[in-house]
Amino acid sequence: MAARVKQAAGGGTRLDLGEERQTRYWRTLIRLARYALPYRGRVALAIVTMFAYSGAVVALPWTIRLAIDGQVMSDEGTFDGLAAVVGLFGLVAVVRFAMGVVHTRTMVKVGQWVLFDIRTRLFEHAQGLSMSFYDRNQVGRIMSRVQNDVQQLEESLSVLVLSLASFVSVVGIAGAMLAMDVLLAAVTLALVAVLIPSLLFWRRFAQQPIRRARETIAGVNSSVQENIAGIRVVQSLNRQQQNIRGFQSVNRENLDASLKSARYRYGLWPSVELLRVLAIALIVLVGGRMIGVSQEVGLLVAFALYAERLFEPIRDLTGDFGHLTGSLVAADRVFELLDVRPEVASAPGAVALPPAAGGVRYENVSFHYDTESPVLREVSLDVEPGETVALVGPTGAGKTTFVSLLMRLYDVTEGRVSIDGYDVRDLRPESLSRQIGMVPQEPFLFSATVSENIRYNRTDLTDSVVVDAAKAVGAHEFIVRMKDGYDTELDERGGNLSVGQRQLISFARALARAPRVLILDEATANVDTETELRIQQALGELLRDRTSIVIAHRLSTVRNADRIVVLEEGRIVEQGAHDELLAKRGLYHRLHAQSTYTASL
Repeated sequence: MAARVKQAAGGGTRLDLGEERQTRYWRTLIRLARYALPYRGRVALAIVTMFAYSGAVVALPWTIRLAIDGQVMSDEGTFDGLAAVVGLFGLVAVVRFAMGVVHTRTMVKVGQWVLFDIRTRLFEHAQGLSMSFYDRNQVGRIMSRVQNDVQQLEESLSVLVLSLASFVSVVGIAGAMLAMDVLLAAVTLALVAVLIPSLLFWRRFAQQPIRRARETIAGVNSSVQENIAGIRVVQSLNRQQQNIRGFQSVNRENLDASLKSARYRYGLWPSVELLRVLAIALIVLVGGRMIGVSQEVGLLVAFALYAERLFEPIRDLTGDFGHLTGSLVAADRVFELLDVRPEVASAPGAVALPPAAGGVRYENVSFHYDTESPVLREVSLDVEPGETVALVGPTGAGKTTFVSLLMRLYDVTEGRVSIDGYDVRDLRPESLSRQIGMVPQEPFLFSATVSENIRYNRTDLTDSVVVDAAKAVGAHEFIVRMKDGYDTELDERGGNLSVGQRQLISFARALARAPRVLILDEATANVDTETELRIQQALGELLRDRTSIVIAHRLSTVRNADRIVVLEEGRIVEQGAHDELLAKRGLYHRLHAQSTYTASL
């Protein structure tokens, strides 16, 4: 369906969002169905059993008519055929029960496997998205799509098949009624026809409230995630009440949106129930006048039962349609995330970085997160293999961005970053990460053992390599004092360790990988003096025989660097040795004076 373009104010054009949304939902439905293709055998079984179940639903009133209308009575006035009809009725009931069980169990299994596949695909995709995506999007909102929206999808496949079952039942019942009596069937089906425009009208307005409900629950999840993750800051600043009020606000938005969504989801049910009662009343009224009670009372009973069963799947269809709309909204949000293309991706024909000497070059590098806020401006720098270069400068000067480009967390806007002459954009990410180690300002440890955290993504490292790395950075002593030593399970984010201990494990992780290029990003900024002294001792081992780029606010930690590079507003304004830069009495001199003054306080 092509989206309609309408004339807008000012002579421009605008897209008819209603039709565009319908087209998108059809695409979403097709994409969702593709996830069921690996399980097409089970889906086929579910469809076959669904048809059998629907056939049994249609057959039950017919057998009742056979029994009531005396067609089982013999010429002698006995009910010899009644046993056969009762047997047929029992058989139909058993088939209905068995097919319902098989159908339900099959759809549950298919739904769970589809859910598993989509969630796995989402997680894999999220792992490959660029840092710029996470800079722009709250973690809680992403989590909502991975958890809540995917969970909503679990209903989609079963709802689709159940809706088909309801439709088949309606068609089958309508056919049986027409075969029995055209006039009574016409009276009943005329009431069904009243529902069709109502359903189409309802459908037009239902999607936006349902989508709004999905969006607001993402806001709730984001608020919970942010405040739980930052609970230490929340409690230390006594901000609980303000946060509660903020949460109540976003939760109220979700409540309002969910109530409106519920009105649209279930608003047609009372109308269906009213029409069902009216249909039965008309059948009794019209049928009682047309049919002699003594002759074909079974026909009237069968019609009443068919009317009951006719409106039951129609009622299910209205409910299923609400669920399906909600599922399609959730699926659309999931596929929106899956359609996000990483801004940093492997180039066609990317090569593996051979064992590197460690020469790093920045050639006229510029970078911005958005066009109005440049972060780096025409930066050029050569770092020789084995050289230790310190990056210093005021907050916001671009230091962390500088090293992020080397690790290819972002791609340069202009210019080129290379290692040993290889443009980092032409290298396979895994080969680049194996030769670059990084210790961040805020160490991140995972819910795993100490040993697994040091090995992280390098399962090939032996126990002796792990222990030697921990000894070299001064972490071995406190590790062996822990309950299970290197096999001690760490809490989330390493919560059962001090900040200094977490940082030392991060140093051990970097050293164990034996990187050719090492990046230390404010690695001692959040540790106490004693731990800093221990880390300073470990730095000698870490920096030996490898290219190192060290970012630091505490200038005492970089005075022994081979070269100090001073950044200001995204440009290199000074570089040289510590004493040389002090003698220039420029920005480095001012930063050093401030650092010395702060340290003396």
